[in-house]
Amino acid sequence: MTSLEIVQKYYKCFNEQDWKGMLALVHTDVRHEPNQGEVRTGITKFTEFLQMMDEAYEEKLTDMVFFTEPSGSRVAAEFTVNGIYKKADEGFPPARNQKYVLPAAAFLEVKEGKISRVTTYYNLPLWTSLVSEQ
Repeated sequence: MTSLEIVQKYYKCFNEQDWKGMLALVHTDVRHEPNQGEVRTGITKFTEFLQMMDEAYEEKLTDMVFFTEPSGSRVAAEFTVNGIYKKADEGFPPARNQKYVLPAAAFLEVKEGKISRVTTYYNLPLWTSLVSEQ
């Protein structure tokens, strides 16, 4: 599989809530650079992050567009997050199954046929206002 195909399969697994499928595409030394907070390194910390996300949020990504650079090892993805805030996440507003629609993007790097870096970006103040209004 090409890097683009690996990343597309990763997000297909995300939308299907196939966490094992996602993790099978991730390098054991993955570097996860979230929009806010500390960088997570390694498959164990990334797995813990996915578990927390699964408990607190239900999300589907739509309007996905992928971009690659000439070497093919880096892939950018732009998408819309369609979510439900199910369980309060520390430092954020109370959760009451609020729905939200939020533009976002991610930058991924692939090495040795696995995703070795995931960097995500979204507008946190916008998300906070969307879930606080409901």
